[in-house]
Order: sequence, then C-alpha cells, then structure tokens
Amino acid sequence: MIIKGINDVPTAEVNGDNIKDVKKQVLIGKDDGSDKMIMRLFTVQAGGNTPLHTHDFEHLVKIEKGSGIVIDSEGEHKIEPGMVIYVKPNEIHQFKNNSNEELQFTCTILA
Repeated sequence: MIIKGINDVPTAEVNGDNIKDVKKQVLIGKDDGSDKMIMRLFTVQAGGNTPLHTHDFEHLVKIEKGSGIVIDSEGEHKIEPGMVIYVKPNEIHQFKNNSNEELQFTCTILA
C-alpha cells in the first residue's frame, strides 16, 4: 500500500501551446508501482487554462477546489467542488479558471 500526502508530491509546471498558469502533480503513478492507473492533480491559477485538446484515452476528473468552466464540443459548463466529469476518448475539452482563486482537480487515466 502507498500512502502519502499531496504536499509530499513534487509539482511541475505544465508547458505547451495555449496553456496558461497550470501545474501538475502525479499523485499515484508508475513510480509508485501502479501499472494500470495514474492519478494526477492539476492546479490552474486565476485566469489560467489548460489547452483545448483531445486524447485517445478516457479520463475521470473530480473538481477539488475553486470554480471555473470546462469546455467541450457543446460549449461551456460551470464547474465547482464536488463535481465529477467523464471525458471520453477523443473528446475535445479544456479547463479554464475564470475565478479569483485556484482551481484544482484530480484527473485519473489509464497508464
């Protein structure tokens, strides 16, 4: 069993086209012996955003802190703590923090 605190996990800046003020922590992953799943925590600063993009894999998202919007092919949807989101493979998506506080969400994917 692996037990650790979020504050014990290194934080890395997420860089790339159309990404603004996003950090990522790999909470549980291959380094922990998890060969099938990866749990990540993303922190998006006020005014920041992830890219508008797709992946060929699904992911499960849980909003942990703050508020903002998630964008998909149907438009914008308000998000807040306690909400969960299923992103299908190849579904376009983007997370934006349009508030004055941090937006944090976990994102779990298959390894």
